[in-house]
Parts: sequence; C-alpha cells; structure tokens
Amino acid sequence: MRFGARLAALLLALILALPLHGMWRLFGRKSPWPPRFLGLVARIVGAKAHVAGTPLRHDVVFVSNHLSWIDILLLSGATGSAFVAKSELRSAPLVGWLCTLNHTIFVSRADRMAVTAQIAQIRDALAEDWPVTLFPEGTTGDGTTLLPFKAALLAALDPPPPGVRVQPVRIDYGTATDELAWVGDELGQHHAARVLKRRGNFVATLHFAAPFDPAEYGDRKAIAAEARRRMEAL
Repeated sequence: MRFGARLAALLLALILALPLHGMWRLFGRKSPWPPRFLGLVARIVGAKAHVAGTPLRHDVVFVSNHLSWIDILLLSGATGSAFVAKSELRSAPLVGWLCTLNHTIFVSRADRMAVTAQIAQIRDALAEDWPVTLFPEGTTGDGTTLLPFKAALLAALDPPPPGVRVQPVRIDYGTATDELAWVGDELGQHHAARVLKRRGNFVATLHFAAPFDPAEYGDRKAIAAEARRRMEAL
C-alpha cells in the first residue's frame, strides 16, 4: 500500500509540474520547476531535508559525498543545482529522465576521450548561472566514511571561471543511513523499490561548509584536497 500510494503521489506531482515547466520554457524563461519537483519527490519518498549552513545560489560548484539517488532529489530541492552524474543514470527509470530536465551533465568514466567535452559542458553551465554539483567519490558510499576523490572533472575549475566558488556539502541520513545508503553494485531498481516501500520518514541533513575560492588553491588536486578537508571537518 505504501508503494502504491507513493507511486500515485509521484505521478500526480509529475502531472502538475510538467505543464508549469513547459509554460516557463515556452516563454524562454529559466524554469524553477524541475528542482522544485525533485525536492517534492524527496518528500514523497520519505526524506525530510534539514539544511545546516547557507548554500550559495549563484556562481558555485557544490562538492558532495554520495549515498544514493535520493541525494540528487535533496540537493536539487535545496539549491536548484544541476548535476554531474555517471552516464548510467541516464537510463534509470523516471529519475534519469527527470535529471535531463534538470540540466544534468552525464559523464562516462570509461570514455576518457570525452573528458574535454564534459569539462566544457560544466563550464557552460556555470556561465549560464546554474549551480553545479559534483560527486567526487565517483560512486555511492556507506555514509560513514569518504571514499577517495576523483579530481578529473574538477579540471573545469583549473583555472576557475571568474567569481566561481566551491562549497563542500556533507549529506547525512542519520539513523536511516544503513538502510538507505546504496552501496556497491546493488541494483538501482531494487533500491528504489525498497525506498518506496519503506515505513515512515527520515531526516536527511545537508551540511554546507563555508565556500572557498578555488583560484587560491591551484590545480584540481589541491582543490579536491581542500574540499575533502572541509567535508571531513563537518
């Protein structure tokens, strides 16, 4: 019954949000509806977002740890961010399609020849005043430790576009972490079904660290190291 009720709520939210998004796009305006919709989806699946700290709204790259696909819903709802995500997410049911509406930049870890084009996409998004979120671990973790960072896509900040800052984020699912963290090669469909069937709600805290100017730290490895230091300090 919970699974069915949540699916029905998701469908209703989608039916209401799509025409509103279309109206904004019809008049050539930047649509606020994809991040609003994704934030609503987070609430429908049981996540109550608590924001600690002050997220920037413009000229920012968020660098976040990664627990599950719910992170995307939470961060988008809280910040209006676009995302850099692995290409496999594009084919995920519903979530992948919604990510395309939210200007997600899909990257392939296997295609090293495409890195230059992907970096250009990130810089283009920042030039259009979209906040962008990177998950430097490159995969989902268990929520208790940070995995090694992959700094390649931080090359978009080497050198950084004028005025752009980096703001580290640490996401915490609290007592629901063990149950909801999507670790390793677990099938996304299985994880989604488990979330939709889950009893009750959970608090997801988004800890935003103080932003910093990447120009002060040199190359992408130094930027990644400083972001990691601030995330660990949260």
